[in-house]
Order: sequence, then structure tokens, then C-alpha cells
Amino acid sequence: MFHRQALPRWLRALGLILLAVLSGWMALSRPLPGVAQTRLATDLRGYWAEQCVQEIVQRGVMTTFGDGTFRPNLPVTRGEFADIIVKAFPDAPAVRQYSRQAFVDIPQGYWAGAQIRRAFETNFLSGYPERRFAPLEDIPRVQVYVAIASGLNYYLPSRDPESLLAQTYIDAPDIPGYARDVIAAATEEGLVVSFPSARQLDPNRIASRGEIAAAICQATGSTTLVPAQYVAVPGSFPLSPDEPFVPTSAAPAEPPVAAAAVGLSRRGRQRRLTADRDAVVETELRGVWLTNVDSDVLFDRRRLATAIDELRSLNFNTLYPTVWNWGHTLYPSAVAKAVIGTELDPEPGLQGRDMLQEVIERGRARAMAVIPWFEFGFMAPADSELARRHPEWLTTRQNGDRVWVEGGVHERVWLNPLHPEVQQFIIDLVVELVRNYEIDGIQFDDHFGYPSDFGYDDLTVQLYRQEHSGRAPTDAHDDPAWIRWRADKITEFMARLFAAIKAEKNEVIVSLSPNPQDFSLNAYLLDWHTWERRGLIEELVVQVYRNDLATFGDELVQRPIQQAKTNVPVAIGVLAGLRSRSVPVEQIRQQVDLVRDKRFSGVSFFFYEGLWNYAEESPATRRALFRDLFRRAKPHPSLYRGWQPKPEPVAA
Repeated sequence: MFHRQALPRWLRALGLILLAVLSGWMALSRPLPGVAQTRLATDLRGYWAEQCVQEIVQRGVMTTFGDGTFRPNLPVTRGEFADIIVKAFPDAPAVRQYSRQAFVDIPQGYWAGAQIRRAFETNFLSGYPERRFAPLEDIPRVQVYVAIASGLNYYLPSRDPESLLAQTYIDAPDIPGYARDVIAAATEEGLVVSFPSARQLDPNRIASRGEIAAAICQATGSTTLVPAQYVAVPGSFPLSPDEPFVPTSAAPAEPPVAAAAVGLSRRGRQRRLTADRDAVVETELRGVWLTNVDSDVLFDRRRLATAIDELRSLNFNTLYPTVWNWGHTLYPSAVAKAVIGTELDPEPGLQGRDMLQEVIERGRARAMAVIPWFEFGFMAPADSELARRHPEWLTTRQNGDRVWVEGGVHERVWLNPLHPEVQQFIIDLVVELVRNYEIDGIQFDDHFGYPSDFGYDDLTVQLYRQEHSGRAPTDAHDDPAWIRWRADKITEFMARLFAAIKAEKNEVIVSLSPNPQDFSLNAYLLDWHTWERRGLIEELVVQVYRNDLATFGDELVQRPIQQAKTNVPVAIGVLAGLRSRSVPVEQIRQQVDLVRDKRFSGVSFFFYEGLWNYAEESPATRRALFRDLFRRAKPHPSLYRGWQPKPEPVAA
């Protein structure tokens, strides 16, 4: 039994409500229909437990995501772990009874309810005090090994557990008291796997999918599939008096083996070994957003071609052209024509041409990734034809007001992401684009939520009442539970959209360019941290538009962004300049240097005009800056082309 402080009743009740809402899309951690799940993805090449993970996937114990990747560094919840355990040990005998009231936080119909029951009956998993199971809690490594050892009836080692632990793990003091005997027994049975060093258990660190696969291999007889140097050997490394202790918090992030193998010296200090540099293609995202807000670069065929050529000459490699804003598409769209009445933005410079196709052809010919950007998302001008034709699609504030003023100037309205017709319209727009164009990906941003003081329209309120025994939403728009409910509904829609994209073209990347997590969630109800955790994001470009370097740096070390960068390419959006706000070259240089120092996958600049036109320095000076920043060409990082997270610096 794992001991945690009891939660208040109101918080437990809230947890049940949220869990019921989440149950419909939790299955996204399992395979999507129509997608082969046993095919090894490129994200496993060079992974330290590659052979083991392949075996686990082929056995059906764990699966790939809908895009074919395994994402070995992704964390696993306790509910997901129950599902894995049941599949790994299908013949385990039941040794205790499970009552219907066993756990108060497992609602009827929960997707993993049967698996949790089975894992409990076979003694692999237990709960917390006050009959909580906490299915959405990320499972730490210590619980993984306690669960496996308990289910296999390994409770005590054959020797003194304290001396065994002390002579095996340099961080033995970190092992919780309740787990020490069982961890010692698991170690003696050869169940415990630790990368990069078998001597460092990291018991309280969140377990990753790859680590859990390795533990299952060890526990089910596939022991030859895990490299022996990562399997803990009890008592084989007695500590010398001057052996340094490496605290868990200082452990380096896991590097890709092909890029830089990490070994351990006799003194326990990490050191970088030689690497096969030819085996890894060095990538860096170097992007720029092209919009028709304060810019006409998209409105002239010749100027657009010149812009792409110039960006390529400066070693940029990624283009994010806007394709949806001001209530119109910027490409010919039959879907838009059916709903709005026009197939293309009426801007004269867009008539008689297909701007997006021009970007694709010229960008692709110059080895640049083209990822169209749905800039306005659910937002539209208040006087747009879309708003005029479909007022029932709009969400409102409590007072019924539909208008939101952007920047104190522009009047906007917001389509309701919970409205079925709105959802279908957006899905149809996106799928049409994915089907008709050879694009590398599709990008969304915070406008795929809506301002948190909205959401009081009749449809949303009625849906909330249906799920809350007739109670109306709170008047406090920033109430955490009310924010969470709306954010989860938007996440449900994103799951539908992701599945629709992958059903059309699996290799098209789903990219997101939000603000930092706290602002994105609380201001726009967009919970991108959950999207990334559930495999709904394949590229993340976080907009960090800050003048102060210290503030800029603080955003880069927040937990959600640090977790994401081990699973998908994560770049940082850097402000290059606005019509009303110039950004000096030194600020840009410092921010790019810091992004690289923090081991992110690259940068993207907002926006094209700001690169050289909205600045105090001359365009020539600005071009010299980018020429110096990007001295040699590098390809765009992609999950579909073998991207691996960058290894953290290793102490000498």
C-alpha cells in the first residue's frame, strides 16, 4: 500500500468528474483504428532498450501511437500501467477479491476499470489511503518495481535488504521506507533496470514508457533483450569511502545512444564516450511565420518567391504560411465556399493564384519544410461573413456579449469549439488541406482555444448542466474546475481532429505554437501539456515573446516544456519585431544562444517582416545577424525522419 496524505472530499469529487470527462479520450494512449501498431518507428533507432521495446510491442503488451511512434520517454499514468501489467501477465492468478467500492476515484465505464480490477486481484497494484487509486497520476519508478515484485511474490531478499541496497545503489537513501524490502528483493531477482547507470535507481523519478518496457522484459523472461550493463546487480559495487553521491535531481536527461553513448567511471561520475557522428543527422528548426497581418509578402507571387529564396540563402529551413485568418482561407477551399460563400480571401493579391501551392513548390525545391498555419483558429472578425451567416456558432460572455477586442482595436468573435457544426467545419477545412496539398505538417496555436471569460453560450451551459446534475457553471470564469472542464472539452475535439488528420495522411506532422502552458490554459483554455502527454502534438513551438533575458530564460525551464522536449521536437518562438515594437539584434542573438544552451530543437521567428523591416538597424545588419546565427544548413527536425532529443551537457 502506498501512503499519501488524504485529499479533501471536494477535491476527490472534482477528480471523479474530471476522470469521467477524460475517459472518452484516454484511449488515445492505445492504437488508433486502421494504423499498424507493431511496426517499429524511427524514434526507437539507437534507443538503449530498442530490442526489448520491439519485443514488447510485438507481443501486444504496449503499442505505438497513431503516428507510428513509440515515444519511449513519455511518462505513464497508473491507469495506463494497469493496462500494461494485465497484458504482460495474462495468466497471473487472482489472490484477493475486488469489491465494487474498492476505489472511489474509478467511475463506472472508465476505460481502464477492468484492468485496474484485474491488477488489484492479482496483487500487482494497490491503492492509496481513503480508497483512492489515482489513475491519472504519473507512476514513479519505485511503484513500477514494487508492483511487479509484489505480483510475482518477491517480498524479501535472501540477505539483509539494507546492506544490499547500500551496496547496489548510490542513491539508496532515496528509496521510500515502505518499498525498501521489496526493491531489494526485485534487485536480487534481476528485475531492476536503470539507464544510464545501473547504480542509480532514481526511485522517485517518473517512469518512462521505455523503462517500463525494460522492466517487463526482465520480469517475463526476455532478459537478453536489455543490455546487461543497465541491469542492477546486487552488491557487486561496494561503495568506497570517497564515492560521490549523485542526487536524483542532478541526473542528466537520457541521451540518444547513437548520438552520444554515456558511460560511468569507476568513481560514479558521468562521462561522454566517443560517438559515431556519421550515424546521426544534426537538425535544428529554423522557422519563420508568414502572415498577412501587417505584411503583404503573401500577396505578390514575385515578392513571395524572392522571400523564400532569401530565407533559404540564410539557412532557414521551415516556413509557416498562414492559411486561415480574417474569416477566410488563403487557399482555394470548397469547404469554405460551402460555409462562407467564398472559396478564397477576397484580397486582390490572392486572386487567380494558389499562394499555398507556390510556397510548397518553391520551399520543397529548396529543401524547406512547409507547415501551413491555421492562424485564427476559432477566432474571426466580428463583421466577417462567417459570423454573419452563423451567429449560432458563436460563444459568449456571461452578459451575452460576443465581441472580444484584440489589442484594443480589432473586434473579434469566437466560434464555439464545443458546437458540433463548428467542429465539423474545422475538421473539414483541415482535412481538405491535408488531402489536397503535399505539406509537411499543419500548425495550430492558442486560437484553438478561446478566451476564458467566454463559454456562457446556451449550448455550452446546457452541456455543462447535463454533466453536473443540472447545476449551471460558476460565475467566476477563472474558477479552476470551470477552466478544466472547458479545456478538457477542447482536448476531446483535438483528439478527433488529430485522428482525422492521421486517417488522411499519417506522415503529416501535427504542430502547435502556443504560449507557455499556464497562460495558454488559464487565458485560452488550451491545455497543450495534456495534448502532448496524450500524443496529440508532434512538434511544439512555444511562443516566448519576452524582452528581458532572465524572464525569457525562466519560461524555458518550466516543467511542461522540459517534459515535452524529451518526447517531440520543441522549438522556441522568438519575436523578431512588430510594427509597434522593434527588437534589437543583440536581443535576438542572446535568445537564440540561450535556446541552444537549453538543448531545444530550434527557433522560429515572428514574423517575416520583423526579420528586417520593423527594426532600428538596417536590413543588411539584420541579414548579417541571421547569416552568423545559421552558418551552415541543417534539416528540419521531424519525428518521421529519426529525430532524437538532444543530450543534456554531461559533467567531465
